[in-house]
Amino acid sequence: MSKGHNSNDFFDGKSAEHLKQFIERLERLDSERGNINVDIREVFAEAKGSGFDAKTMRAILKLRKIDANELSEQEYLLEVYKRALGMASNSGVDNE
Repeated sequence: MSKGHNSNDFFDGKSAEHLKQFIERLERLDSERGNINVDIREVFAEAKGSGFDAKTMRAILKLRKIDANELSEQEYLLEVYKRALGMASNSGVDNE
């Protein structure tokens, strides 16, 4: 800290306690996130053991988070771009 400042000058008792509560909540949530990440890895491992592809499942999870209209627009544009590059069939997109 700069000259002339210490923790008592910067925080009163109430502010210091409030900061401590935030830090403790963040630590608890960070710990829970770690536990959840372990659980998620276990579910993907179980799915993989059942013959499912984890990479494709992650893509599906990502798609399910997107609004239906936005997803339709993204899929349309993807198809248009793929066609422009000679990478896709003509299905789903009208020739303009």
